Amino acid sequence: MTSPRATNPQPPAAGPSERAANRLGLDYQLEAAKLASPPSEIIDVHTHINGPRSAVIHQRAARLYGVGLIYSMTQLERIEAVREVLGDSVRFIAVPDYTSADRLFHHGPGYVQRLKRFGALGVRIAKFWAAPRGIDYGREVGDPDLLRLDSPARLEAMKVAADMGMIFMTHIADPDTWFATKYARASVYGSKAAQYEPLEALLQRFDVPWIAAHMAGWPENLSFLSDLLQRHDNLYLDTSAAKWMVRELSRHSRDELVSFFRRWQGRILFGSDTLADDEHLKASTGEQEVLNRAGSAKEAFELYASRYWSLRTLFETDYHGPSAIADPDLALLEPDRYDELDAPTLAGKSLPADLLQSLYHDAAHDLLAPLY
Repeated sequence: MTSPRATNPQPPAAGPSERAANRLGLDYQLEAAKLASPPSEIIDVHTHINGPRSAVIHQRAARLYGVGLIYSMTQLERIEAVREVLGDSVRFIAVPDYTSADRLFHHGPGYVQRLKRFGALGVRIAKFWAAPRGIDYGREVGDPDLLRLDSPARLEAMKVAADMGMIFMTHIADPDTWFATKYARASVYGSKAAQYEPLEALLQRFDVPWIAAHMAGWPENLSFLSDLLQRHDNLYLDTSAAKWMVRELSRHSRDELVSFFRRWQGRILFGSDTLADDEHLKASTGEQEVLNRAGSAKEAFELYASRYWSLRTLFETDYHGPSAIADPDLALLEPDRYDELDAPTLAGKSLPADLLQSLYHDAAHDLLAPLY
């Protein structure tokens, strides 16, 4: 397969929003043309599309990089507007109303109500977000256990979703770098390994397929993931969170990663975690997280395309050079060496064609197509 350029040109003179999503000054449209055609149309099982104008731009980036179908965690109230733009190229994942100030309601009985409304719109996947920082989110409203995966409210929502024929998606744990810094107080957040105890219990309690986002939260430890997959045949992983995957999967040898993908072929799905929002088309402000900041159609396109360029470069090529996406996690561990706009090495793995076929299309199709 054709490899992208391995040099590290100086970033163009531009604001931090452009540099964060395009540190190398790439022409993402040209870079898409350099990649070989994927073995099949790519299914992206993990996106967040939350506006019709940004959906148009995201669709352009997706199509350039061979993505034909996306699954999106779109807010309930925006589904029809997004569907009007994307048509049959989008399906949806049910999520709570994260924007409401009434967290106790919307992550409790309110989510049950929304699940029923999502279901009426044909949605067949329910998301249960359980990152450790959810403890802080819940504590702010007086309930640190609000977003525990096995809290009473979550269990009720899972029962309703399962009865409606939905499968589950979940976010467990976070990067090792966060447990070394943001979550260093184990008395508050628990160890990283402890995050998986409720997940394993619930994988047995709810015998439906589960998609564990972000390589189940532990791309740093393929041995742990293999053990987890071995114990639970209803568990699947997705590759979403591009900068995290680039950083950690690059650190594994090609042989190690190929062996892992080969062993679990059919249970690893492609996901990007691309966040597209109409706010990206407004003048950029400091209130936006630097990695998701954009202030024009051009910057929004680069933000969305950067995720597909990075993941396809990682999986398909032998590129070895700097990532195009800024990664502030480097500065968490070594603030004297890095700043938030630095990036790790991207080490392409040149996966065999049959693994790409499974990763990009077949695993998701075989799991999800029967739901529709």
